[in-house]
Amino acid sequence: MAKKTQKRRANELRPIRITRNFIDSASGSALIEMGRTRVLCTASFVPEVPRWRQESGLGWVTAEYSMLPASTYPRRSRSRIGHTDGRGTEIQRLIGRVLRAVVDFEKLGPNTIYLDCDVLQADGGTRTAAINGCFVALVDAVRYGLKEGWLQENPLTASVAAVSVGIVKGKPVLDLDYELDSRADVDMNIAMTDKGEFIEVQGCGEQRTFSQEQLDKLLRLAHRGIKQIIEQQKNCLKTDVSRPRPFTSPRR
Repeated sequence: MAKKTQKRRANELRPIRITRNFIDSASGSALIEMGRTRVLCTASFVPEVPRWRQESGLGWVTAEYSMLPASTYPRRSRSRIGHTDGRGTEIQRLIGRVLRAVVDFEKLGPNTIYLDCDVLQADGGTRTAAINGCFVALVDAVRYGLKEGWLQENPLTASVAAVSVGIVKGKPVLDLDYELDSRADVDMNIAMTDKGEFIEVQGCGEQRTFSQEQLDKLLRLAHRGIKQIIEQQKNCLKTDVSRPRPFTSPRR
């Protein structure tokens, strides 16, 4: 989706909007908008774990990611059921790793939370937006599990958010949209907790190498952006948003 970049400072995030409980049938859900990128994130609570996880007493969190056909121009082909391309597989593994880093699986118990990310419109940063929206959906799914008595303790150990950074024309830039990303010499995706701890750092020199000094500047810039995103997540989650019971209870 190549549209003109909205004017903003190099250290400024795109406008962020989070709409909680967007889907009635999910235990938790959030529509997140970062600039023109829009991702629908849902969290589904299921009282069972994968076969390889059984007998451990530990829970599990996993993620799936896909892009709707009209999320980009020109239209993408719809993914076949059960099939994800290499890019999608890499992204959903990233999302799962990042969210699992802030879950105490012993407290989660023998339950699975499925995170589903569907990109409605892509203008760069879909994977970081998905992480940010999924955390909000995950918090609401956990709250729902606690309310229903399926969980005895909150299994979440920290807040988490992610953002992209890059070097464009020699200048560090925060939160790359498509137009900036397509011109970036260096592109990175970074996920951190609200404790200031790194979970994931993905980066490469798309067009050229980069120095330790440039890397340090990008990490500081990402840290600043992530702190702002986490603040917005926490403000969003402060309110008690009423939601209907899912159409079908996970514990029938």
